[in-house]
Amino acid sequence: MGRFALTRPDDGARRLARGQIVRWVQRSAVIGSAVLTAACSTVHPWINRPIAESSAATPVAALSPAETAASSSLVVAVTLSGGGARAAAFGLGVLEELKATRFEWDGRSTDLLDEVGLISGVSGGSVLASYYAAFGDEVFSRFGPDFLLADFQTGLIRDALSPSTLYRMTSPWYGRGNAFEQRLDGVFRGMTFGEMQARRPRPKLLVTATDLTTGAPFEFTPEQFALICSDLSSVPLSFAVAASSSVPLLFSPLTVRNYAGSCPQALSPPPAASSDGNLSARLLSLVAQSYSNAAERPYIHLVDGGLVDNLGVRGLLERTTAGGSFDASFRGVKPGTVRQIVLISVNSERDTAERIDSRDEVPGTRQVLDSLVFGAGSRLTAETTARVDDVARRMSEQIRSERDRPGSPFAPDAEVHVISVSLRDLQDRSLRRGLLNVPTALTILPIQVEQLERAGREVVRESPAFQRLLRSLGAGAPDAVPPRTADPGPVTAGGVAAAS
Repeated sequence: MGRFALTRPDDGARRLARGQIVRWVQRSAVIGSAVLTAACSTVHPWINRPIAESSAATPVAALSPAETAASSSLVVAVTLSGGGARAAAFGLGVLEELKATRFEWDGRSTDLLDEVGLISGVSGGSVLASYYAAFGDEVFSRFGPDFLLADFQTGLIRDALSPSTLYRMTSPWYGRGNAFEQRLDGVFRGMTFGEMQARRPRPKLLVTATDLTTGAPFEFTPEQFALICSDLSSVPLSFAVAASSSVPLLFSPLTVRNYAGSCPQALSPPPAASSDGNLSARLLSLVAQSYSNAAERPYIHLVDGGLVDNLGVRGLLERTTAGGSFDASFRGVKPGTVRQIVLISVNSERDTAERIDSRDEVPGTRQVLDSLVFGAGSRLTAETTARVDDVARRMSEQIRSERDRPGSPFAPDAEVHVISVSLRDLQDRSLRRGLLNVPTALTILPIQVEQLERAGREVVRESPAFQRLLRSLGAGAPDAVPPRTADPGPVTAGGVAAAS
């Protein structure tokens, strides 16, 4: 694939980005103080309701391999990391490449994206994951105008500074995170999880936030909401995405109500599985127990999911290994049918803005925060990637030992493919360096959007692991890029860092 030019954000753009957030905070404080002197709002934002014996919403299916597979023989999952608009654009390129990868499977013509049964997103990646889960191939024609090229950031700031929003934010129950969620509701057209399920049963969607009190992942899944005796079906997609993307201090936490202990008997969550088996089972049990006392924890405050798992894959790993044996994850699947298990992990993290270890000066506050988020956070991402590889190796070993056993869900030729792609995989050093420094913001330059999309396609196509998958699937060369709408016009570069 040919190289393409990069427009790198200069120091002026970075200063503009910092200036925007400073002006935003200053103006909010001044105008907010004026509003406070006049009156205080008592507005309450949307809050989840307790589960009922019969719900008008379409129930959301559980997240198990048996439920998420397009067919029992091919199981594909995609995870999208945090990184703001940078992550969304890079991930969109990956989805484009999967859509262009066609092959024959079980006597039918298909493409790899249509076989994805589960898509997971954290922070910036949750915007793209939720959009694709809700609207399917519209992502190739509408995601740009609706989010990437819409100058979402300026619109958010404009909304936040409007008199009506500033008045609502004088309420102790309404914060900047709620204003963010309201803006996202337009992107997702007011859709809830139940409405998404009714419109598009597949792929299943996994959005992860962080429980601010415990530091544990909070997943927007039927299992998680069963623990708090609430109904995921009525939760707006915009709420889940805003919670997953609510960077502490920049956005206020999003809140859900814990109704544990109030479930109708028929809908009570099942008892926690034995935690004696392994570490993953114990961890899942501890998380479940943390929600069991609603009197002690009636409200759960949620922030950016990237704080606990910026790749959006740890929850999948915990579920996979909690049962002890890998075939336990495929209960209910017809014996001998699973032939290919594919996990595609997309990592859009960026470099630190400065290398503080290159000089002996005491790092400033901004440098410390940058290093904590993109330095220490990078180590956590590396650890997660190593764990993915380790789990994949153990999966392969288990499958080889179990696939000939009577009753095993795995076919004799069953294989596991783990494809981890990152901006760091780009071969062009200059391009790689530039894209790794695209700011983590809700809005980036249109040229950066285009370059990141093309980079996403390139790193997937050139991945040795992806090439091995293509040979196993008997897939030929990818088709042309899916059609996209025209660029609606220039947008403001840089801006408020919004999603990690």
